[in-house]
Amino acid sequence: MIRGAVTVRRVAAALLAVLAAALIVANFAPAARTHEPRPRPARALSPAPCGTMPLNSVNYTHVVWIWMENHSEEEIIGSGEAPYINSLASACGLAGNYHNVSHPSLPNYVAATSGLALASLSRFDSDCNPRRRCTTTAPSIFGQVASWRAYEESMPKNCDRRNKREYAVRHDPPPYFTTLAGCAANDVPYTQLASDLSHGTLPAFSFITPNLIDDMHDGSIAQGDSWLSANLPAILQSAPYGAGNVAVFVTWDEGEGGSSNQCAANTTDVGCHVATIVVAPSTAAGTNSGALFSHYSLLRSTEQLLGVAALGEAASAPSMLSAFNL
Repeated sequence: MIRGAVTVRRVAAALLAVLAAALIVANFAPAARTHEPRPRPARALSPAPCGTMPLNSVNYTHVVWIWMENHSEEEIIGSGEAPYINSLASACGLAGNYHNVSHPSLPNYVAATSGLALASLSRFDSDCNPRRRCTTTAPSIFGQVASWRAYEESMPKNCDRRNKREYAVRHDPPPYFTTLAGCAANDVPYTQLASDLSHGTLPAFSFITPNLIDDMHDGSIAQGDSWLSANLPAILQSAPYGAGNVAVFVTWDEGEGGSSNQCAANTTDVGCHVATIVVAPSTAAGTNSGALFSHYSLLRSTEQLLGVAALGEAASAPSMLSAFNL
């Protein structure tokens, strides 16, 4: 009996030693990674796309808009999921007090391209496909400029008025303007952009929409960041950009997490605050403007650069040109 008791005590002591060692390892082992990404410093872009030319030597005859989806500025700037976007913001210009117009997606796309006031946007509040009660006869920037194209990723055919797989027509504004001529010829699949860049046929105004995965709507911030890092350099390395003829604006249609639908001048609702990055040879690296801007400001600034009259609310919106040395 004595030998049996000694054996039991020895086994118990051994088990306690193993348990103590496990506790020590647990206390000193690195903490498990969470799903929340840790912020990473923005890496430098090479070659530097901004601050390379003085204002008096540029002539912006081409303006490019790239629209991403459904993330407030606070989710993008400083995010470890968006290293390329943050490097772009650091290397170029960031509109830090920029706002969408309303919610959901479609009213913002229509407002930004037409200048329609909030009171005239209610018909688009359901994100409807273009049809009799979900279109407008209002003029748009597409009809103002000398040439335009909307480059739509995953769009099955030109000027497609129906959603299909990763293409959402509500992110493609030209089909909603009933008096706009040329939709069938100029609202094209995204693959056309490479040809236009290589053949020197980039239009005066380009509207670029990634598909539902790549614009962050259904995909992640990291997927949208990866798409921009793979696609934006083709524009920045093109001959027109190198000659000082192209200005690029990257923006988001709307923020999330807020409660207001009156967003253009709303500086307190997180769902009204989106990141907007200005990429142009004359924009100094690291420019960060705190001026109040909105999608109407983007429209006005583009119309100024391309020499056409301001539409609707754009006429009274603050211009972005001075803030970003355009």
